[in-house]
Amino acid sequence: METVVMSFCGLCLLLILGKLVRTAVPLFQRLYLPASVIGGLIGLLWINTLGKDAPPEWHASWNALPGFLINIVFAALFIGAKIPKLRTIWHEAAPQLCMGQLIAWGQYVIGLGLAFAVLVPLFGVNAAFGNLLEIGFEGGHGTVAGLTKTFTDFNWEAGIALGYTMATVGMVLGITLGMALINLAVRRGWVRNIRTFSEQTPHERIGVYPKHAQPPAGRQTVQSDSVDSLALHVAALGLAVLIGYGLQKLLAGCNQFMPESIQNLKILTSFPLFPLCLIGGLILQKLLLLIRLDSLVDQGQIQRLGGASLDFLVVAAVASIRLDFVLNYWMPLLLLVLGGTAWSVFMVLYAAPRLFEDAWFERAIAEFGQSLGVTATGLLLLRTVDPENRTPAAASFGYKQLLHEPIMGGGIWTSLALVLVFTRGLGEVWLISAGMLVLWLLFWRFALKREPGARMKNS
Repeated sequence: METVVMSFCGLCLLLILGKLVRTAVPLFQRLYLPASVIGGLIGLLWINTLGKDAPPEWHASWNALPGFLINIVFAALFIGAKIPKLRTIWHEAAPQLCMGQLIAWGQYVIGLGLAFAVLVPLFGVNAAFGNLLEIGFEGGHGTVAGLTKTFTDFNWEAGIALGYTMATVGMVLGITLGMALINLAVRRGWVRNIRTFSEQTPHERIGVYPKHAQPPAGRQTVQSDSVDSLALHVAALGLAVLIGYGLQKLLAGCNQFMPESIQNLKILTSFPLFPLCLIGGLILQKLLLLIRLDSLVDQGQIQRLGGASLDFLVVAAVASIRLDFVLNYWMPLLLLVLGGTAWSVFMVLYAAPRLFEDAWFERAIAEFGQSLGVTATGLLLLRTVDPENRTPAAASFGYKQLLHEPIMGGGIWTSLALVLVFTRGLGEVWLISAGMLVLWLLFWRFALKREPGARMKNS
């Protein structure tokens, strides 16, 4: 019990310190670094310096926490949300989905290609090293945490620390390079709705709502004399995780009925829980709509619970990075980061103007933020260039997530690709990724029609 209490208090302290430092240091405000990342870096510095002589109970359970919290984050994605018809989603988000899929599959092609041609033969890294590009960049800390068991099952625990490192670097690069691209867009006249840092109020800069304008965190849906509304929403998340857990056990049980060749792949027995929690949340939401009890769940409260889980997840994940692994693999990590970053920048500056008919930069910068950081990074950059939602970029980006998230960035393929590299080798996974990249290029060429010369329409 003492270890649990001290570890929880330590994480809370780091999160508060991260917020205080962000509030006090203008550089971090300009970089829009989340308090969770700052707090995690403080924890990482403390553990590897002064913390060596501190009681281990302060951080004993930090490395295990992210693997649990990512299930909550994914379970919260669809609970309480209005899910439109598939035709509506496709009509609104097809070009946005194409952009997101091109970036994600390209990360596999580049990451696995670098691993095959350079990293494995020259540095002797694990064959799955190339997967870290999409896992860390597109997926983020939560995806790495969710794949912890997979890394452990296949005897590559170093991949956990390296994945957290990629996720941290990706989040920082996503924000800093995203802001650099936004400044370029302002100078070139690609955007006009932007609010610069100098135009923001002091409250906006430090990330605090003024007292008279504090928005509600959600609506209470039940009277507290029966059950507290927040407790009910926590229970709803628990049900979604339970459904996901049941699906995981079902997959593992089906393994014994599969051909021996499939059993040897260990795909069904090694499949992580968190993508199935996303499906569990979707099933629960559909069930609530079917029995007309969806009014009992408020999306605002669910989002706050998911957001809180993500903040604590990031703090614990960054603070738990094994620096000895990072130092041993710094050159392969650097090459992977450079390759992935160059691909995302290329997609923004070259592909996006040719793919989108209107608001091409607003749409592209959201994808850029997500491709290096997380969805929240993409939304942050999008709000910077379109603070009043005058373009369709926000709606298109939101619709696209409904089709993109279940596949990439922690979805089914992210989980499956890691297992396949361990069991079948990176060559086969690279070929699949390259084939999917070509398919999405063909979809862009033949299925998405746009007006010639429309790329600067919004300028």
